Amino acid sequence: MSTVLNNFDTWKKFLGNRVAAAKNMGIGEDEIAKLAYEIGQFLEQKIDPENREERVLKELWDAGNDAERQTMASLMVKVAERNS
Repeated sequence: MSTVLNNFDTWKKFLGNRVAAAKNMGIGEDEIAKLAYEIGQFLEQKIDPENREERVLKELWDAGNDAERQTMASLMVKVAERNS
């Protein structure tokens, strides 16, 4: 079964579309970054990485402290925005 998580480029585009939709709804960048952090926490606990890129991100997430994880979430939002 193919999911959006199988391909990292598809995942980035999916995230980018969600970030654009959130901005169109008037959600600010700080709130989007906070949501990205919460999603990262969920993914860390519930989802097994399905490709190399996701495994690298998980290793970085696992190695980081709370502030570093918030930075990673903000950076993923920026990467996603470039792919929307």
